[in-house]
Amino acid sequence: MSAPTHTPGPRLHGASTRLHWWALALPALAFGLLLLLLAGSGQAHAATGEASAILQVTEQILRVVG
Repeated sequence: MSAPTHTPGPRLHGASTRLHWWALALPALAFGLLLLLLAGSGQAHAATGEASAILQVTEQILRVVG
């Protein structure tokens, strides 16, 4: 004798989902960083040994995360 199985299907009526804060924050942050990189590329010049502000911020983030 087998027991009936219940397979959950998609909720169509009254379905409510909540996004985590990072689900919106991470894409927005990535978009902003890419926009800054593109905006700063028009003013490119030879490296003088000083790191740009974007590079410094990126290095600090990688130190914290990694």
